[in-house]
Order: sequence, then C-alpha cells, then structure tokens
Amino acid sequence: MHPSSEPTPSTGNRPRPLVVDLDGTLVLGDTLHESLLGLLHAAPVNALLLPAWLLRGKAGFKRALAARHRVDPGTLAYNQPLLEWIRSQREERQVVLCTAADAAIAQAVAAHLGLFDAVIASNGQDNLSAGRKADALVARYGERGFDYVGNDAADLPVWQRAHSAILCNATTSVSRAALAHGNVVHEIAPRTGTSIAWLRALRLHQWAKNLLLFVPLLTAHLVFEPAALAKATLAFVTFCLCASGVYLLNDLADLAADRRHPRKRLRPFAAGQLSALAGSGVALALLASAFALAIATLPLAFVVALAAYFLLTCAYSLRLKRVEILDVVVLAALYTARIIAGALALQVELSFWLLAFSMFLFLSLALLKRHTELGAVAELGEAHVSGRGYRVSDLPLVAMLGVTAGYASVLVFALYINSPASAALYARPTLLWLLCPLLLFWIGRVWLLSHRRRMHDDPLVFALTDPASLLVLVAALVTVGAAI
Repeated sequence: MHPSSEPTPSTGNRPRPLVVDLDGTLVLGDTLHESLLGLLHAAPVNALLLPAWLLRGKAGFKRALAARHRVDPGTLAYNQPLLEWIRSQREERQVVLCTAADAAIAQAVAAHLGLFDAVIASNGQDNLSAGRKADALVARYGERGFDYVGNDAADLPVWQRAHSAILCNATTSVSRAALAHGNVVHEIAPRTGTSIAWLRALRLHQWAKNLLLFVPLLTAHLVFEPAALAKATLAFVTFCLCASGVYLLNDLADLAADRRHPRKRLRPFAAGQLSALAGSGVALALLASAFALAIATLPLAFVVALAAYFLLTCAYSLRLKRVEILDVVVLAALYTARIIAGALALQVELSFWLLAFSMFLFLSLALLKRHTELGAVAELGEAHVSGRGYRVSDLPLVAMLGVTAGYASVLVFALYINSPASAALYARPTLLWLLCPLLLFWIGRVWLLSHRRRMHDDPLVFALTDPASLLVLVAALVTVGAAI
C-alpha cells in the first residue's frame, strides 16, 4: 500500500506525532561518518585527537566532532520519497526529527529542510540511540503515543513502543524483525541490493588505465616470454587493487563536491547507495592486499614505485587536484608512473623517448578531462567547477594547452622514429611513420568533440566505447606489428 494513501492516524482529537530518524532514514548515509571523514580530510592531524574524544563516550565524541566539523546539510543525500511523504503528513500533524546524531547536526538539517516542528537529539551526555531513544519518546509522548520512521536494527526497540512503525530504506532482515512486532503500517523505499553499486564504486573500467604497465613488456619485445608476462600481470593486479582502494578513498573525501557535480552526484557514495564506513573498510582491505601481493611476488623497486604512486594519488585527491595546472601535471605523472612501474617489475631499462611521449600525451588527456568538466559546468550556467581551481572563462586556455601538449607528443614520437633507439628495436622503423597521422587524427578529434560538448568526462571511457578510437587502436597495433 502506498504510504500517502493511508489516513492520518489520531488518538481522539489529537493526531499522533510522526517521529523520523535521521541517519540511514531521512539521510541516505550517516552524518557521523561523513563528519569524521570531512574532519580528517580537512586536517589529518586531528586523528591524534580521536582517542581522547572517544574517552568521553559516544555522545561526548559526537559533540566534540560536531564542534570542529559539521557536514553541510545542503550537500547531504536525502531520501526523496520519504521527504515527499513527510510533506503530505506535516499538514495534519506534528513532525519530529529524533536522532542519535548530535543536536548541532540535527538542528542544522531541520533548519535546512524546514519540515520539522521539533528536534530531539544527542546532547553531548546522552547518546539517543535504541532503547534510550525509545525512553525519550515515551517520556514525551507516552507509550504508543507516536508513529516512528526508521531503518536500522537500532530502531527495533523504538518501533516496539511506537503505535505504528514505518520502515524506510530498511534491509530485508530488519524488515522481517520489525514485521514480527505486528505494528508495521508502511514501508517507504525499501533498500535495494548494493552489488552493482559496489562494482560502480570500484570503477573496474578504470583498470584499463593499468594496461600501461604492459607497455614496457611490448616495447622490450618480451610479450612472448612467460616469466616476463607473469610479472607484468602481477604488477597489473596490484595496481588495480591499489587504484580501486584509492578511488574509494577519493570518493569519500569528495562527497560534498561530488554532490554538487551534475554527473558525479550519481556516484554510489555521493548518492547514499553505499555506507561511508563500509567504503573506508573496503578501501583499506584493497590497499593492504595490493601491497602484500607486491611485496611477496615482485622486486623491491616495484614496491617502492607502487608506494610512490599511492602517495602521489593521495596527495592529488586530498590537495593537489584543487591547484589549477598542477593537477593536470600530476595526473599525467600518474599515467607515466604506471609505465615506470611496469619497467621496474620486469627489470628492463626505460626509454627516454617513451617517457617523453607519454608525459605529453597524458598531459593532453588530463587537460581534456578538465576541459570537458568546464564545458559541462558552463552549460549549467555556473562560473567554476566545484572542488577545482578552474573557471569557465579558462576554457579557451585549457583547450590551447591541451591541443599543444597532444601534438607535442606526436612530435616526440616522430623524432623517435629517426633515432638509433628505433632502428635497434624495429626491423622496419619507417612503417612507424604511419602512426603519426593516426595520432594526429585521434588527438584532434577528441578535442573537437570536447569543444562541441560531446566528450564523456572521462576520456578513457570515451575511448573504450568510441568506434573511431577503437579503429585507430587496431590500426596502430597492426602498424607496430608490421614494423617489428
């Protein structure tokens, strides 16, 4: 039965108040976890204060955290079906926000939404959760004197003492336990499976970037050597695990900015489909697995390269991506770092030409990503990209720098063809000249599409799904094969 079709319950002439939980119910996520992540993101040194705060108990910890960092209620992921239902109910009865979150956070959310007549929350001394929440509500409204909307196992004691239980965003097990009490009247937006959301959060398609670790295998002509291929594959797996762990940490650090972005607001953590706490745990597990595998199977130099990649990626996520121009240089360096790591895994010498070519090409692609983001923001009528240092007025300059870097990479490749290094590796190096027009075409085309606002905000996703790009790739591979 649709909740809005139910008559407003009442006792005599006085309607029962509707009490609504905050975390996981009204908000698709947990304000405590998001506040903690925001605090550590803003100043990681605050991690040293956490043990002392924990000694104050749960309520004291929440109060200390809220005093130093508070999530912006305007950037939270709200449960829209529940908001609509609350609006229909508040015309006829009192609506109360009751939560174990600190009162400062609860009041900020209530003020932002303008839907609540009262707020009941933790006060720094009492943690208003489970049985304590039930006691507080019974003391105020009487036994069975209120209806309660919740989502979690901690809400079961409250539902037991409420007149009517309304489930919202509840798991199957919680729904089953609540139904056993016999007072469930509605279920709003039941929680769906999270498997697809996890796959999206891990960004498995981004693992294609780590294929760059195989480039030294190809350029050193070791692709048919089983031992070398095995090492390159292990290096690929470690980078994939590390990259997914970093993507999770990046999404958790960027929750507020992503929720303001036209497309990134749909990411699983920003949309509230996945828990920030679970995301932190999975990220740490992935990173630990990556380094354990690298230490056990690959040379120490590769482990150092993996650590450097991880640290640079973290620096980028936490700070450097907000510094214009430096952000794209770091992105290009991260792409090139994969090639360096691949060479270290195989213990082969790196080519100066390969490094120069990759740095210019990936700088162009990094600038292309920014250009596409700026174009999307320009179409929305905004002046700058949230969480970035660029303005819409920078579009022409970003395009000029990107096209220049892309064509500079082709120039480096052309010079390489006539070098002694090329003659030593290829039987017919002259055939490599055919790659130049292919590169010129592809670089020019992607920038033209970005100029026309037809580029995906991730050039890699575009390249993997664009027929023309795939044809260019096939033609390039055939050309290299013919030149060997």
